[in-house]
Amino acid sequence: MSLSPTLRAALLAAAAVALAAAAIQLRGKRHTAELTVESIQAQLDALDPVTRAAVIARLGADEVKKVRDQR
Repeated sequence: MSLSPTLRAALLAAAAVALAAAAIQLRGKRHTAELTVESIQAQLDALDPVTRAAVIARLGADEVKKVRDQR
């Protein structure tokens, strides 16, 4: 079954629009993630060294627990 050139062009255009929309969403999510990371880093930098070390250790321990719980 062969598609007409018009239908083929319409499908190609629809696929291009869908790809462009996905790229825009991905760019927005990446930007949001970068802003979140910057905010967290700024908050950690504002802590005194002992508190910062304790927070980082706690975050690390929480992530280890999550990984172990997934097994």
